[in-house]
Amino acid sequence: MSDPHLPDVRFAICGVGHIGRRHAALVSRHTGARLVALIDVRSELQAELAVEFPGVAFFASLDDYLASATTYSPAAADVLTVATPNHLHAPQAIRGLRHGLHVVVEKPIALRKRDAEDLIHVALQTGRLVFGVMQNRYSPPSQWLKQLVDSGRLGQIYLVQINCFWNRDARYYRGGPSWKGRSSEDGGTLFTQFSHFVDLLYWVFGDIQNIQARFFDFNHQQLTDFEDSGLVTFDLLRGGAGTLQYSTSVWDRNLESSLTVVAEHGSLRIAGQYMDKVEYCHVQDYQLPELAPTNPANDYGPYQGSAANHVQVIENVVDTVQKRGYATTNALEGMKVVEIIERVYSLKSKGSL
Repeated sequence: MSDPHLPDVRFAICGVGHIGRRHAALVSRHTGARLVALIDVRSELQAELAVEFPGVAFFASLDDYLASATTYSPAAADVLTVATPNHLHAPQAIRGLRHGLHVVVEKPIALRKRDAEDLIHVALQTGRLVFGVMQNRYSPPSQWLKQLVDSGRLGQIYLVQINCFWNRDARYYRGGPSWKGRSSEDGGTLFTQFSHFVDLLYWVFGDIQNIQARFFDFNHQQLTDFEDSGLVTFDLLRGGAGTLQYSTSVWDRNLESSLTVVAEHGSLRIAGQYMDKVEYCHVQDYQLPELAPTNPANDYGPYQGSAANHVQVIENVVDTVQKRGYATTNALEGMKVVEIIERVYSLKSKGSL
């Protein structure tokens, strides 16, 4: 809930594709936020955006915006949201920090751990905040799982199994921006499609070790530079073991995103296409509470993404900037997700592809 006695938090959105436009729409509707600028290299979007977001300044580059957004400019912001291609996230966020802005960085916050480290160092030097976007944390089943594990009610965790079986076919790669599917710009399937689930693994169960992996490219040879499927096994540092099975080669539409836990005092399974419902819960002396409904998935026409929980992300940014809360996904956690994916992908030369 916004505080009418505090000034609005002003946002500039860099990158106005599907996700950037969602950020812009949510900011413009938030009572404690104000959308002051839209930035995108596709100048042909300006007329359309002027209708959708009347009175909001448009800039054709981040350079143009930073040069124009002086203290007294109507486009001056408190927060820069970076929703551009993956490889631009860290460098553009760093430029925002050096300009004195807090930054919201869409996933992944970087494609390399060292770039995420640079981002964190600049944030410390400038005293600005970095918010990573891992909106799946806000889904009621995810929050329930986190509370249940943290309470110790499950006892020792034995096994964790994550399955992510999605469709990303030619409609996605050939119908979208050219950076998608390019190793140097996209980063790979774990970065673009499934980093949310790596984040959930780390957030709930902690770090992993003794990683082994196999990689496959079943039907994306003409679409991407990298694997479309993988089988990853690991040990949990806190005890227990796990697997991550993922694929974008499912025919026509997403199949499932699920997480199964076998533990000392019970078992559970969160499933559905987008890990949006508790399908099984049998825990000693425990009754599953009624959970709030999960938001629907982000809808991009022929394919869908993760749950549309960006409204909670914006709410958290506003609360934190106004010093009424704290960042629920900080840069250190975002860096850890990048580091885990890097460790998995470092095994490609030893696996199958």
